[in-house]
Amino acid sequence: MGGPRRLLLISNSTLHGGGYLGHCQQHIQSFLGQKVKRVLFIPYALHDRDAYARTAREKFESLGYGLDSIHESGDPVEAVRKSEAIFIGGGNTFRLLKALYDNSLIHEIRKRVLEDGIPYMGSSAGTNVATVSINTTNDMPIVYPPSLQALGLVPFNINPHYLDPDIKTTHMGETREERIRQYHEEPNTPPVLGLREGTMLLVEGDKATLQGVTGARLFLRGKKPTEHEPGTDFSFLLTDSNPLNP
Repeated sequence: MGGPRRLLLISNSTLHGGGYLGHCQQHIQSFLGQKVKRVLFIPYALHDRDAYARTAREKFESLGYGLDSIHESGDPVEAVRKSEAIFIGGGNTFRLLKALYDNSLIHEIRKRVLEDGIPYMGSSAGTNVATVSINTTNDMPIVYPPSLQALGLVPFNINPHYLDPDIKTTHMGETREERIRQYHEEPNTPPVLGLREGTMLLVEGDKATLQGVTGARLFLRGKKPTEHEPGTDFSFLLTDSNPLNP
C-alpha cells in the first residue's frame, strides 16, 4: 500500500498569453516534488500522439523531469505499472476514454493512483477522466467508448473550461450552467465542479483545495450553484455520501 491519493486536476493546458502548462508550472513542480524523476504521459486524447508527446516532453524536461509517452511503449499496462507519476493531457475526452478502455488501463491506473499512491495529473480531458464519468465533458462524441464511466479517482464530476453566460451575447444556445442543470435532472447524479480556465483542484488524501488564478462554480443537485475563490476547501466533495447532494 502506498501513500494517500495525490491528484492535480487542471482545467486547461494553455492560458491566454502563455505557453503550454505555463500558468501552472509552479504548481506542477510543487506537486511532483524532487522524488519523481520521470512522468508517464498519456496522449490518447489527440490524434497526433507523436507531436503531442514532443510538446509535453519539452515542457517537463524544462521543469527537470523526464517524460515517457505511453504510446511509444510496446506494453501500455506494464508502462503504467512501472510509472512514477502519470499525466493525461487534454483533447477529445471520448477518444481518450475509448483508448484507456481499449488498452485495458482503467483498472491499472486506478490501482497505481488509489492503492500505490503515485501522483496523477490531468488537464482538460485528462481531468474529465479522473472523475466519476465523462458525462459533463464539453466534447463531441467522435468515437464510442464502451462506457461513460471513467477512472473514478474522485466521487464527483468536473466541467473543465467552465464558461459563465455572456450577458451581452445574442446567442440563444444553452449555457454551460443549463447543461449541467440538465445533467442534475437525472437521478443520483453527483456534484459537478465547474473549473474556469486558470484553475485547478489539488487533492491530497482526503483534502481537496482549489488553486489557480480564477474561481470555480459548484453545482449540487437540487440546489442553487455557488461561487468559490482559490483557496476554497472542497474536501467535503471527496465523501461518496455527500450530505449536500440529495
